[in-house]
Amino acid sequence: MFGSKKEVTVDTALEQVGTIIGPGATIEGPLTTKDSTRIDGTIKGNVSVSGALIVGQEGKITGTVSCLNAYVAGEIIGNIISPKGKVEISDSGKVFGEITCKGIVIDENAVFHGKCEMTNLDRNSAAIAKERAAADKAAEAAAAENKVDEKNTAENNAQNK
Repeated sequence: MFGSKKEVTVDTALEQVGTIIGPGATIEGPLTTKDSTRIDGTIKGNVSVSGALIVGQEGKITGTVSCLNAYVAGEIIGNIISPKGKVEISDSGKVFGEITCKGIVIDENAVFHGKCEMTNLDRNSAAIAKERAAADKAAEAAAAENKVDEKNTAENNAQNK
């Protein structure tokens, strides 16, 4: 009751954001940052972010976006290039353009008008399943061999007593 303090928790994703373009801010021209960036304003130009890009619900980008990972709750009119990362479009997000990424999540009610090219598809799910099956079979064989070794060791110990 009295004197008790509520513990405050801070989202670690918010702590890591190094650049914030606030609501009402407008940038005309390219934006380049070396850290994760959150955009709640308007950018008319290409955006290049070395880390993650978060486009808030009020954020709008008109231009090509290049980033490690992208979370879109606002609007992007242009291509998103994230060949080693993931692009997520939330239920309030809108993307009009091509997306190049390793993984994509599109929430229900999100808008995506364009095409998506998935990178790192040289290994399909069938190939991955075969690799897992082979690894499981090898692990079972190793476990069976260990049981035989344990049995032989136990028998040898019993005979030596």
